[in-house]
Amino acid sequence: MSSILNPFALLTPLISSAAMRTIVGDRAQLQRMLDFEAALARAEAAVAIIPAGCIGPITAACEADRYDLTALGEGVARSGNIATPLVAALTQEVAKTDREAARHVHWGACEQDLIDSATMLQLRDGIDALLADLGRAIDGFTAIAGRHRRTAVVARTKLQHTLPMPFGLKLAGYAAALARSRERLRRLRKEALVLQFGGDAGTLASLGENGLAVTDRLAALLDLPAPEAPWHSHSDRLAEVAAALAILTGTCGKITRDIALLAQTEIGEAREPLPAGETLTMPHQRRSDTAAAGIAAATIAPNLLATVIAGQVQEHERGIGGWQAQWHAIPALLLVTSGALAAVATLAQDIEIDAERMRANFDVTQGLIMIDAVTMALGAKLGPIQAKQIVDEASKQAIDSKRPLNSVLAEDPRVTAHITLGEIARVFEMMSYQGVAQSFIDRLVVSLGPRTPKRTP
Repeated sequence: MSSILNPFALLTPLISSAAMRTIVGDRAQLQRMLDFEAALARAEAAVAIIPAGCIGPITAACEADRYDLTALGEGVARSGNIATPLVAALTQEVAKTDREAARHVHWGACEQDLIDSATMLQLRDGIDALLADLGRAIDGFTAIAGRHRRTAVVARTKLQHTLPMPFGLKLAGYAAALARSRERLRRLRKEALVLQFGGDAGTLASLGENGLAVTDRLAALLDLPAPEAPWHSHSDRLAEVAAALAILTGTCGKITRDIALLAQTEIGEAREPLPAGETLTMPHQRRSDTAAAGIAAATIAPNLLATVIAGQVQEHERGIGGWQAQWHAIPALLLVTSGALAAVATLAQDIEIDAERMRANFDVTQGLIMIDAVTMALGAKLGPIQAKQIVDEASKQAIDSKRPLNSVLAEDPRVTAHITLGEIARVFEMMSYQGVAQSFIDRLVVSLGPRTPKRTP
């Protein structure tokens, strides 16, 4: 299957899921357009716009396997859209069994009705596939968050050590961000995916007084809500769905970037699992292909979203150029979103966590990561200004002498006069300075739904 991502389709599997490649495939989209035509015939026959006898021949011909994709592609190049050659091919196919029925194919509709409604059906199928992977990813990170809610890890700001934090908080944050995307997609599936049916000018003039009756029946048959009126050149609903897809890829890109950084040799706190039966050519390295795929997909998505947004600028009742650009951008965006999410879902299920390495990494700064905790503890006795001065001097001495900060503090009479050696030791326990992080974990997990990781004693 070729796509806007790669005309030869050799690289597309790297940044898309197998399920989504099937959903946006040519044959699947062709079948959705044929489903529209079959539903249109049924809806129009129900109000006697076309003879009831047309239903059988038309619906029988609405099977994608009957049509030559190569020939249709050549027709697209000549006509400028897929609807024109498809309607012609469908008409010919129906005429093989019923010439009268062939006269009523695509009656009263326009090419935009066919293309846009099929796009809505494609987005619905695509969102359903994404929701399944979102469930896997959210469940995976929620489970790991429960297991590691008491595991201390270095929190990093601007790629530098800052304070200790529970690793479970980071993971619960991932799950919550993904859950917000899940809710966006669920809402948009109900609100934004609507039928497009307006005829040439958006008035359904060719159907006379029966336009609304046909619209309602067609919407029911396709299980797409009927909007207040045809939306011909107003693609704000498409843009909103595209934005939700791009936001999801951004979340996935953030997660996969984090995991790639945690897997660096110098950090080594998390890593991708080694595929079964695979050996490493360089034993000191661990592949990060899954994370790379997620980051790559998330890098592409914003540009596709920009195309969809730019495509909103359409002329009068039928756009020229912007609409056509969206034909390419939307399936491509579905592909990269699926690729980013598939990478995250895989990592959420299989990521390997090295808690010992997390603990060892605290020693890199010789205890300086606990400066804030020490300052607060000493400040309660001496006041914040004097406490900060003492801790700053001790920190400089620790750096210069390459000694642990707690050892330097334990030798300072200004400190030991107010804090015992036991109290100093407790201050330097990594999980002693986490604020309300455990409550944050609980609140994040509650926001996901009924499943809550068990709190360890």
